[in-house]
Amino acid sequence: MAATPFHPQWLLRSGPNREQLLTHARGRVLDVGCANRWPERILPEGCQYLALDYPATGSDLYDSRPDVFADAACLPFADNSIDTVLFFEVLEHVANPQRTLSEITRVLKPGGMLVMSMPFLYPMHDEPHDYQRYTRHGLMRELQAAKLDVSDVEPNLSSAATAGLMANLALSGMALEALRRRRPAVILIPLVVLSIPLINLCTWVLSKLFPGWTAMTAGHNAIASKP
Repeated sequence: MAATPFHPQWLLRSGPNREQLLTHARGRVLDVGCANRWPERILPEGCQYLALDYPATGSDLYDSRPDVFADAACLPFADNSIDTVLFFEVLEHVANPQRTLSEITRVLKPGGMLVMSMPFLYPMHDEPHDYQRYTRHGLMRELQAAKLDVSDVEPNLSSAATAGLMANLALSGMALEALRRRRPAVILIPLVVLSIPLINLCTWVLSKLFPGWTAMTAGHNAIASKP
């Protein structure tokens, strides 16, 4: 279902995917917020994968199977011991982002890479552990404050696709609330179901025809390194 336009989040597949970011990984790779350990299967040859997750979300929400359960703000690894840190869709969930990024800097070897993504225009999720969003400039500032050299921060979805994604998520969320509260609006749910593929396809076409507007994106991908 997620691979078809009938899924509310189908448009996320149209942006630069996280798999492409893994080409930057090398050596000893620490996946912070590993969830189902999906990067392990597609890392470049020669990488040694180490998975870490936080107990309150990893086990309770995602049934994670990490090698280590720990807090990202207090990583149980020696200084200068990790070649690459993967940090996908996690920074919004940490209560102290600057402390967490500083910990990542501490464990990275000189020249080591941080490869990450995080949402910008996206609904709250995994509540109550959802604390912040950053603009491109805000994310760059946080990374630089943690003494990382930022080589790239880019939108992960076009503005047209982001508009379609937000519309679909809003419609889906309202439909679920109508069902939960048993409101008369439930009679409109078939219309919502029919509108989702139409929104997906129309905004996908628009994203191919028009240049992206970087001020509006579902999230950002970032690459940084330790000097």
